[in-house]
Amino acid sequence: MIDRCRPGDHTITVGADKGYDIADFVAQLRAMNARPHVASKLKGSTINGRTTRHAAYKVSQQKRERIEEAFDWGKTVCTVARTVLRGLDRVAFQFTLNMAAYNLAGLPKLLAG
Repeated sequence: MIDRCRPGDHTITVGADKGYDIADFVAQLRAMNARPHVASKLKGSTINGRTTRHAAYKVSQQKRERIEEAFDWGKTVCTVARTVLRGLDRVAFQFTLNMAAYNLAGLPKLLAG
């Protein structure tokens, strides 16, 4: 997927969660001229100060948390975790409806600010 997304030889950034903090994955990204913005494990992390010292890494991790927040809300409040529908189209519609509800739930806070 990373090769398909690269429209040239410039450096790209790839964000991922702790499950991708593996030496082989990080080495492959660096070989592909991609910056690995992978959430680092507490012990034995392959992400070193070379990556984490940049401000862009911190911003990337904050954006990743904001994205995961929507999925967590969908799993706990809505029906993302326990769908009873069958078929890709129906499940996709249910997921879209849940994410629209997430956006609407945050709307009063945006309007107040």
